[in-house]
Amino acid sequence: MGTVMGRKGMVACSQRLASLVGVQVLSEGGNAVDAAVATAAMLGVLEPMSIGIGGDAFALLYVAETGEVKALDASGRSPYEADAAAFRAQGLYEVPQTGIHSVTVPGAVHGWEVLLAEHGTRALGELLEPAVRYAEEGFPVSAFTSHEWRNLEDKLKKNQEAAAGYLVDGRAPGAGEVFRQPDLARTMRGIAEGGAAFFYRGEVAEKLVRCSRKLGGAFTMRDLEDHASEWVDPVHVSYRGHEVYQLPPATQGFVALEMLKILEGYDLRSLEHNGADYLHLFIEAKKHAFADRERYLADRDSMTVGCDDLVGEARVAAMRNGLSTAWAAEDVAAAPVPGDTEYIAVADGRGNRVSFIQSLFMGFGSGVAVEDTGMILQNRGHMFNLEVGHPNCLGPHKRCAHTLMPGMVCKGGEPVLVVGLKGGHVQAQVQSQIIANVVDFGMTVHEALAAPRFNHLSGADVSLEPEFSGDAVSGLEARGHRVVSGAPESFGGANAVAIEPGSGVFMGASDPRKDGCAIGF
Repeated sequence: MGTVMGRKGMVACSQRLASLVGVQVLSEGGNAVDAAVATAAMLGVLEPMSIGIGGDAFALLYVAETGEVKALDASGRSPYEADAAAFRAQGLYEVPQTGIHSVTVPGAVHGWEVLLAEHGTRALGELLEPAVRYAEEGFPVSAFTSHEWRNLEDKLKKNQEAAAGYLVDGRAPGAGEVFRQPDLARTMRGIAEGGAAFFYRGEVAEKLVRCSRKLGGAFTMRDLEDHASEWVDPVHVSYRGHEVYQLPPATQGFVALEMLKILEGYDLRSLEHNGADYLHLFIEAKKHAFADRERYLADRDSMTVGCDDLVGEARVAAMRNGLSTAWAAEDVAAAPVPGDTEYIAVADGRGNRVSFIQSLFMGFGSGVAVEDTGMILQNRGHMFNLEVGHPNCLGPHKRCAHTLMPGMVCKGGEPVLVVGLKGGHVQAQVQSQIIANVVDFGMTVHEALAAPRFNHLSGADVSLEPEFSGDAVSGLEARGHRVVSGAPESFGGANAVAIEPGSGVFMGASDPRKDGCAIGF
């Protein structure tokens, strides 16, 4: 599709109908926050394996009226009765990937309400109406979504309610087939009328607790009633005259900041873009930053180090000094410290910008649906570990480490890029590549998203998209990298809106690897 331009409003996300709903909100006088909430709700209907009311959300906002960048953490916590020792006693080495024990409190609905209360102009019920209507009347399933759905049929079949709500005669809906979600429509209408209280203190909470009890889970009404979203200070670094913003932990946002700060010490512009020298530096920077992620990332209330310490200039310089420009490292230790998801980019004509992300984590989350609600529960709890003494060890009423990381880049105090993507662990890698494409190489937002990507896996193993040159592959292998094949979905799916500083024109793009689009006016 290329770069889409507009002056009054822009929405970029993974589904065309959802982008259209967001743009309609903007064209009718709503602001970027209103549009983000309406788009997220719509995505939960159109792409139920990736996003929904059973998941978490995070947002970065540029508030035009005050000129500040704000961050909202709308993630949930583990049950008060969560106990890592109980898992270890069963001989488990990790929290299960599916089932009720992988579930944490869904935070998205509360986040919607808080965002609108602080910075919206429309009522929640009004913004949810399109999603309710499409859930009730049905929507034509896109080819790409149908393909992802088919790959998850076996997961859905393991839970009676999930199979009943999201399979048709035991199969995923086909491309072009009209799919209806009456239970979800009824639940969302309840949220529209009763707000977050209906979800966390009323009927939905009661049904979630009954579901948990039936499956041997640990949730009680207290877990839902005590949930709250939290405004937090964003973390940011300077990169070649730009300020790059991320959410603080428990998200992995600081990992992308570390990668960029390590790379800032090299003249990337003098290197061939996506050539072997360029890729080697990126991959090695990723290894150093992810060593920090594995060692330190956790609920910020449990972390033993501060984010500012992790991205400090002196520390990053030491990490850079430990990077070999000639050879691929197999293992990288964390440096010492001193002392399935969907993303939405929105810009409105009033100067507000929203970088918003919401997710169930893996496809259809935990695979558990709550009876009579149409709600699939996320499996974010799988991100906890069971290591005694680790800051991310499972514990009572605790946030787990999160892969979700909406990004924003400012220059001269004004946003110039709103960017994010689906893809779990690859998000920090791809977001860093996109930012470098824009800042270092002056690419348009479409070019930056379409450019081939790497995905470092572990050790010396790195996956490259097929478009990379043979010279790039052989050059990496000569440095000790093992180039391996990677599934197309492992390179993420990004959406972005760039803002031209001079004219203020919005330039939106959606990842050509996926099925979305940007719409502007």
